[in-house]
Amino acid sequence: MGLRDQIGEALKQAMRDKDASRLSTLRLIMAAIKDRDIARRAEGGDGGDAGVGEEDILQILGKMVKQRQESARAYEEGGRLELAEAELSEIKVIEEYLPRQLDQAETAAAVDAAIADTGAASIRDMGKVMGALKARYTGQMDFGRVGPMVKARLG
Repeated sequence: MGLRDQIGEALKQAMRDKDASRLSTLRLIMAAIKDRDIARRAEGGDGGDAGVGEEDILQILGKMVKQRQESARAYEEGGRLELAEAELSEIKVIEEYLPRQLDQAETAAAVDAAIADTGAASIRDMGKVMGALKARYTGQMDFGRVGPMVKARLG
């Protein structure tokens, strides 16, 4: 069962369970996926009837988590703890559909392997290394933190 189907089934179950907060988050996820489907069709891409693939869905979910983390941080700084809690509970639901995040040691090993696999020798090869990492580890690592790590290793 694909990720889109898993989310659809979870949405139906949340409706049956009358779990309003979970249902709301799952609807947001499905809306974001459908938006990407529509954008892909408008671009004339290969979206078609099948829609976006698993990798695109993982990117959507990762972006949603990052947005909610930033919102929660802003709410906490503004003293709006109830809104921050709502954002954090949405993050928990979204993360159920993301693969396990790599820890620091696993990320470092993945970066070293990508550098070796691509034959990167200088900072000019950073794009190749990041491309290899994104192809292999989408949804499993925060590329905002990985970029400086790759840069340090190549620089």
